[in-house]
Amino acid sequence: MCGIVGVISRSPVNQLIYDALLLLQHRGQDAAGIVTAGPDQAGTKFFMHKARGMVRDVFRTRNMRALPGLIGLGQVRYPTAGNAYSEEEAQPFYVNAPFGLVLVHNGNITNAHALRKELFAIDRRHVNTDSDTEVLLNVVAHELELAARDLPLSPDEVFKAVSAVHRRVKGSYAVVCLIAGYGLLAFRDPYGIRPLCLGEAHTAAGKEVMVASESVALEGTGHKLVRDVAPGEAVFIDLEGNVHARQCAPSASLNPCIFEFVYLARPDSVIDGMSVYQARLNMGETLAQRVISTMPPSEIDVVIPIPESSRPSAMQLAQKLGKPYREGFVKNRYVGRTFIMPGQGMRKKSVRQKLNAIASEFKGRNVLLVDDSIVRGTTSKEIVQMAREAGAAKVFMASAAPPVRFPNVYGIDMPTSAELIAHDRSTEEIRAYIGADALIYQDLAAMKRVVGALNPRISGFEASCFDGSYITGDVSVADFAAMRSQRLAQPEEEDSSAQRLALQGTAEGS
Repeated sequence: MCGIVGVISRSPVNQLIYDALLLLQHRGQDAAGIVTAGPDQAGTKFFMHKARGMVRDVFRTRNMRALPGLIGLGQVRYPTAGNAYSEEEAQPFYVNAPFGLVLVHNGNITNAHALRKELFAIDRRHVNTDSDTEVLLNVVAHELELAARDLPLSPDEVFKAVSAVHRRVKGSYAVVCLIAGYGLLAFRDPYGIRPLCLGEAHTAAGKEVMVASESVALEGTGHKLVRDVAPGEAVFIDLEGNVHARQCAPSASLNPCIFEFVYLARPDSVIDGMSVYQARLNMGETLAQRVISTMPPSEIDVVIPIPESSRPSAMQLAQKLGKPYREGFVKNRYVGRTFIMPGQGMRKKSVRQKLNAIASEFKGRNVLLVDDSIVRGTTSKEIVQMAREAGAAKVFMASAAPPVRFPNVYGIDMPTSAELIAHDRSTEEIRAYIGADALIYQDLAAMKRVVGALNPRISGFEASCFDGSYITGDVSVADFAAMRSQRLAQPEEEDSSAQRLALQGTAEGS
């Protein structure tokens, strides 16, 4: 999971991209980068700044002044392939031929290892990092060079190259690529696993076109959401702001990642025509049904969310149960989201720094805590203990998502099976581990039904972390073994107690 954005404007874009990345900061906190082209409208010179850290820390006034131009792109990184601590692997990535290309990517290339060998042995291209994004960039560059050989570059050649990329690349990918002197290219994998949308604005200087991971980045910068980029589709925006689009995959189908709606996306975003907020409300309704079928609601005194993604589900659940909804935890907004921290030791340390219990909401009560999901169980265990220390008589836990039993290979930090609390464990065993008096999980079929009802065009959902079904059909047991070995071999940062969360190699890219 990363956040990406690209824009073509009639005025300087550095501040606009910065603002969009701030709106996408929830999608990645490890590193950030911006590339602009210009400063003239021809856009033949690139200016880049990228570094580890949050957007507000990576870009200072001097950095922004060094990013002139009317075209650009940016990314916030959440590391799931390559080295989480390498500044070289921060995006964007650049190659100088053909034309000059800069690319940002959200997702994961599941056949990156095989492609890396092909690029060296057959395409004669060198990949210098462990990042699957650099592999993807070199595949795009090679196919664009073949498509445009002895021809002026036009949208037809661009779309021909993207079609070839789809044939070679497996996995999940939402991509924005800047082509020096020609324009901006955006495309999405044939299953539409990772989100990408298109927006426009009409300013005093003229038309402005933006693509971004989530609609909130468009709306928050004054752009109108036009539509989502379709699975397998490529959108090419020329220097005049003209939008050319073509379906480049013969058998594309819309199967977005359902975890975007569970946790990853902002609630005020609309992804593939589905409101994330409404999806979470719907999950709360089905979760309420599960609670009623599991335990007498009369045993529950109060419903308390674990901030922040679970709030809509918790509110709807409380309403359905006829129980009071209360805010029992206060979140320190200056501590990063623990799910995407690059170290298990850092995660365990941060839980109590991140949340503080309001004792009056717990004392003497039977509380139902609602979380968006339970992945490793360490955070849930700490929170249950915090509720007991705050005076709760009984602590029940409900998860708005089903049990996470399988690794995710499409760009989410779902670690190897051994690290997943629900892998090969019963609900009762998980309940005992986290120390709750009862544990209720969401029903997978019900969740798919109520989220999918928001858009009848949905073919299905990528839900492999819940059901073990890998939609691209190229994930094997050997891949998981490789993930584990590469994960164990991953060098640590200064904190030797930290265990890196991000999956490596064939599992979970950028």
